[in-house]
Amino acid sequence: MVSRVQEADFDVGSELAALRAGRVDIGALVNFTGLVRDTGGDLLALELEHYPGMTLKALQKIEAEAVARWDLQACLVIHRYGRLEPGEQIMMVATASAHRKAAFEAADFLMDFLKSRAPFWKKEHTQAGSDWVAAKAADENALNRW
Repeated sequence: MVSRVQEADFDVGSELAALRAGRVDIGALVNFTGLVRDTGGDLLALELEHYPGMTLKALQKIEAEAVARWDLQACLVIHRYGRLEPGEQIMMVATASAHRKAAFEAADFLMDFLKSRAPFWKKEHTQAGSDWVAAKAADENALNRW
């Protein structure tokens, strides 16, 4: 099980290959890659800030909870920080299990927790200025199902 917080981009294919290298007990591999999106047409960049030790511990705790709830052979959580432009990769979750249901559910669980509980602070830089991104009720509601 691996959690990383990093400024550098990542290669999804390489990460997935490393996750399953030498494993023959994996029957399902689920991957979600989040991208910076520009919904309003004026986003210049998204800036993510965090407290390094606290953030990594939070990601590791979320990952450990997923591993405890589902029978996973492997799990990976990568989250980037710094200034990211629209279209850039912001995060990745990968879960591996013997069967697809556990892998899909664990990935979905991780995404809901990362979206609402991972300690990142996001600031949108647009042509009109810069503002911190507020928490969304929809993200909290998604988390409540777990």
